[in-house]
Amino acid sequence: MPFSTPLRWPMLACVAALLSACDDGGGDNGNNDDLPQLSPATGATLSSCTDLASKFSFSNTTLSSAEVVAAGTRKVAGMPVDAHCLVKGEMNRRTGAAGQSYAIGFEMRLPNAWNGRFFYQANGGTDGSVITAIGEVNGGSGPTSALQMGFAVLSSDAGHNSAQNRNGAFGVDFQARLDYGYQAAATLTPMAKALIATAYGKGPDRSYFGGCSNGGRHTFVAMTRMPEQYDGYLAGAPGYRLPLAAIANIFGAKQYASVATNPADISTGFTSAERATVTAAVVARCDALDGASDGLIQDTTACQATFDLNRDVPTCSGERDGSCLSAAQKIALAPIFSGAVDSKGTRFYSSFPFDSGLAQGGTAFWEFLAPLALDSGGVGVIWGVPPADPVTFNGPAFALSTSIDDMLASVAATNATYTESALSFMLPVEPTQLGRVKNRGAKIMVYHGVSDPIFSSDDTTSWYEGVRAANGGDASNFARFYRVPGMGHCSGGPSTDQFDMLTALVNWVEKGQVPDTVIATARGAGNAAGVNPELPSGWSATRSRPLCPYPQVARLKTGATDLESADSFACQ
Repeated sequence: MPFSTPLRWPMLACVAALLSACDDGGGDNGNNDDLPQLSPATGATLSSCTDLASKFSFSNTTLSSAEVVAAGTRKVAGMPVDAHCLVKGEMNRRTGAAGQSYAIGFEMRLPNAWNGRFFYQANGGTDGSVITAIGEVNGGSGPTSALQMGFAVLSSDAGHNSAQNRNGAFGVDFQARLDYGYQAAATLTPMAKALIATAYGKGPDRSYFGGCSNGGRHTFVAMTRMPEQYDGYLAGAPGYRLPLAAIANIFGAKQYASVATNPADISTGFTSAERATVTAAVVARCDALDGASDGLIQDTTACQATFDLNRDVPTCSGERDGSCLSAAQKIALAPIFSGAVDSKGTRFYSSFPFDSGLAQGGTAFWEFLAPLALDSGGVGVIWGVPPADPVTFNGPAFALSTSIDDMLASVAATNATYTESALSFMLPVEPTQLGRVKNRGAKIMVYHGVSDPIFSSDDTTSWYEGVRAANGGDASNFARFYRVPGMGHCSGGPSTDQFDMLTALVNWVEKGQVPDTVIATARGAGNAAGVNPELPSGWSATRSRPLCPYPQVARLKTGATDLESADSFACQ
């Protein structure tokens, strides 16, 4: 959901980094391939489980239970998970604002047959619940999981519970804000490694941090705040400028409301039929740019230069009927795609690319419901200074009546109680300056659906361009970015959205095997991880494509005719 499932970093902080490397962050001003090679992890066997709750001791930590989970009790992508130990507990129990009791709740799953690795599962949305610690490898639709692979996996609520999550109520507590932003991960990491050492007689040889959406934001924060703690970082759809993305989404809601035929329903500003019309126009212009007319736009960059909303989508000459856009709609939609702006016309968030997934079902949720019901609470209560009263807060009214300028000022503000702004505690620190990650041999892999309607893949592209600039124009020896054509937020859309980047990351970190491509498949009928309802009927149920490291693009090989197979495409 937007808040991370929805949602980011102040652009001015790193303008210099886009032009030249910083001494501490950029590295060597060149793509030096003589980076350290980290050794592979070695496994161990869990000696016991049920006594961990009484045997383990760590500062400000209480383990409430440790229980055996038999093999096959859980399944991921249709495959049974091996036997493991489930440990539940909490850290830093305290009394916070309004007399509320807060703690950082967590669970760890420790495999009987451990592979020597630790995976920090960064969760989405505004956190607030301890999601099952399985370690998803891409947005929940992957073919496997970290737990299945033998990792010890941690999941947490980031310092507040589900009741405190309603209307963003935890935002009135400053420490809860900080825990959600970055401190819970820093607090949990040494505890988790110590628990692993108690369980197996040794700590993890290799540690990995990953998640999608807000989990991607957590991952970006970890790579900048804890570069020595993890060896690999796997970020999907990273909402790394979450507060700004949320305000941009509210900006979009205001634009839709300005052309809505029903003022009580802003989705009437851009109906499903109209979204399908725009999608068809984008595909008509851009589909063949990669050499294959297959419903997937691989060359995202070329498409943005080729497609023109005013020229390529018919302008209604009469009533709106879904087959055209009115002149007023085109004016309202243009800044949503070119990038949200303040009252002075200054852009404060990224552009959004035109892509083949604009008509996907998830778009309606993110564009029309989320800004009123989710992003509004994030901006007004969780990040704003001072926060609104969560008891009386009216999200839709706040979103549609509060000025964008006031929202931007609020998330940048501090006072005597809230001494760190949202643009500080929510965002990674100098996100393009990753020399400490690079120079110790750690690796980064990032993926983002081009049709993501809440976090823009253009924003992640700009981040990666900044990383490249900070490393002499090439960061591919330690950080790689993969755009996923057609994919929505973390998964879905008309796309090949099933892939395993965790195995690729481990092989890169521990074996030096460079992930030049990652094979992605469609989730059609019979897929064990679940069928993608957005899959076009004309595609093979198992269509596959190579995901290419940016700026490469998957192009049809000369003479190739099988449009359902990744073998017909090459990254160029």
